[in-house]
This record gives sequence, C-alpha cells and structure tokens, in this order.
Amino acid sequence: MAYLLGVVLFALAILVSVSLHEAGHMLTAKAFGMKVTRYFVGFGPTIWSFRRGETEYGVKGIPLGGFCKIVGMTPQDDDVDPADESRVMWRYPVWKRTIVMSAGSITHFALALVATWIVAMSAGLPNPDFPTTDAEARQEPAVIALAKCVVPENLVRECAVADPASPAAQANLRDGDRITSLNGTPVNNYGDLLVALRATKPGDKAEIGYVRDGQPGSTSTVLAQTQRPPLDNPKGQVGPVSALGVGLQFSTPTRVSYGPVEALGGTARFTGDMAVGTYEAMKRIPQKVPALWTAITGGERDMDTPISVVGASRLGGEAVENNAWLVFFMLFISLNFFIGVFNLLPLLPLDGGHIAIAWFERARSWLFARFGKPDPGRVDYLKLMPITYAVILIGGAFTLLTITADVVNPITLFSR
Repeated sequence: MAYLLGVVLFALAILVSVSLHEAGHMLTAKAFGMKVTRYFVGFGPTIWSFRRGETEYGVKGIPLGGFCKIVGMTPQDDDVDPADESRVMWRYPVWKRTIVMSAGSITHFALALVATWIVAMSAGLPNPDFPTTDAEARQEPAVIALAKCVVPENLVRECAVADPASPAAQANLRDGDRITSLNGTPVNNYGDLLVALRATKPGDKAEIGYVRDGQPGSTSTVLAQTQRPPLDNPKGQVGPVSALGVGLQFSTPTRVSYGPVEALGGTARFTGDMAVGTYEAMKRIPQKVPALWTAITGGERDMDTPISVVGASRLGGEAVENNAWLVFFMLFISLNFFIGVFNLLPLLPLDGGHIAIAWFERARSWLFARFGKPDPGRVDYLKLMPITYAVILIGGAFTLLTITADVVNPITLFSR
C-alpha cells in the first residue's frame, strides 16, 4: 500500500511540475500582452473547464502533462483571428519571446532550487568534501566499520548461513578502530590496508595493530576468503582474495545541514554539481540505448541507464515504502532539473528550438542590415517540419524504449 501511495504521490508531483511549467508560459505571455486562449492540465477529452476573460481553463482526461495555447507562436499559424493580429506572439520583441519560452524551464529550475534549499536545512545536502571516488576513499584513515560476515560476491545483501563470519569481529575489533599495521606492514590509510590484505593468502593468520580511543593495541585473526577484482581494475577478472570483514568508516559526514542563509550557498554549490552531472548524463544517452535494449531482452539492467516518468514514479514508490523521503525529494529535484535543461535544447518542438529560431532571426536581420540588404523576414516553420518530425520520432521511440525497460526490468534502489 505504501509503495502504491509513493507511486501516486510522485506521479502527482510530476504532473504538478509540468502544469506549473505551462503556467509559466501562460503568465509571462499574459504579462507582455500576448493572447492566451487555453490552459489545460492533461490531454484528451475535457472533463471540466471554465472561461475567465479570454482564456479557457480546465482539466482533461489523460493526466500526462498540460498545455497552454498562445496565439500566433509562429507566422505560419493559420488559426489567428484578424482582430488578434497585433497580439500574436511572433510579432513581439525577441527578448520577450525568449522570456515566455524559457519560463517553463525556469519554473522547473525554481522548483528544484526551492526543494534543494528546504532539503539543505532539514536532511542536509551531500558533503562536497566527502570522497566520491575509490582513489579518494583509499586516502582516508583506515578507520573500520565491522561487517557481520564476509559476502563472497561483494554484493550488498544480508548475511547468508554459508557466509564466513567477520575475522575482524572474531578478533574483537570494534567500529571506529583505526588499523595501523597488518603483519608488520605499516597501514597509513585504507588503501594501504587493502594492499596489505591482498599480499596475504586466505586462511593465513594476520597480526593486526590498531588504535582505539587514542590507545594502541594489537590482536590476531585468521583471514577469510572472498571474491574481488584487482585493486587497479575494478572491472577486471574476479578472483579469490583475503578478507578482514570490515568496511571504511569515513572521517567526514556524508551530508551537511545548513541554516537558512548558509543553505543558499549549499544550494548553489549542489545545483552546480547537478548541472555538470546532467550534462554528462545527457552526453551518455546515445551510448545507453544498447543497454536499455539488453535490459528489455532479458539482460541485467544497468543502474546508469535512463529512466522514464514510469521508472521515476516506481522509484518514488520504493522510497515511500522504505520511509526514505530524502530519496523521494532528491528524485523530484533531479527530475525537475533534468526536464528544465532538456526543454532548452535547441531542437523543435522543444522550447529551446523556438528560442534558437527567434535569436537566429534576430542575428540574421542584424547581419543583413550591416550589409545594406533587406530584412529576410521570419523563418518558415513549415520548411522545418521534417526535422521536427524526426526529433518527435526519435524522442518518441526513446521514450517508448525507456518505459518498456522500466516496466519489464525496472531499476530498484531497495530490496523488496
């Protein structure tokens, strides 16, 4: 029941975000004097509507988005009343049209920023000083976190009956102990501990030096066997290695909470990191298509593959089911930021395509004027329709691919 509630809540949050996106277009257009004739939440048959002034507002039967109708977005629109010719959108200055067309993405960015600011003050944001790579983690002091057992497959799961007990626990080591030596080899950081363990054989006895509460100590244990890839090649061939049954206890917290003012800086820093991550993720989208097809045809689902609204809603359901509300809100933040960026891509029919054409017209008019040539006028959108249809076709096929993968082989964050 909690899972279903989470799915519905996240889907509703997406619908509200998209509706506010369209409201951003509508409100800015009205503010500049453009005529907006319709604003609807959803698509398909009209369930309920009312008219206020010159605009009809309402709800449609398929809750998969929303739209607003601004009169005369392009010179080729053929449904413009002669009385509205002076108010058609394409006649307005390019800067006003840019504001109107970018208002949707700005709304998504605003939602993401406000939600991030709230999270920064409540649950906290990822610590910028926290190690994010294996190389950085290995430079951390070898302060240990005990495991209950040694999981041979290096998976995140509960201990099984056949899993060997943690040698570190059998040696009476504790969480927070800092390992200083292994079989006489000095251990200055966690990387040194890993190297020293790989230099031993499973089943060997290990003499361990440690520091607890500032006091040095020593103990011994028999090392277990596990399966791991080479330290210098995490994707290499897995083989048997020695294991102590510990993890790394980081010296820095994973998250940092802020006050209301400090949260502004934390929000800005987190948003900058998210912008870089979004850019990198969008560059990798074409490379992920084969992985999506593999997931659909029975292969393992790569955690780094794109997800659809369906997949995001399922993850939202998992988050609520596991009382992980922070995950729920971080999904909401990242999805809004991604939609905001994606809509600004200079491709029709996206908002960014209309913005790009508006500025192309402006630059072309300026250039022709510099050379004393007559203004070439507006771009003929009809000539761009083949490209627009191609973008719609590719986008539709990719959306169908991600939805199918999210239905038949979804990404999961929690075991169910």
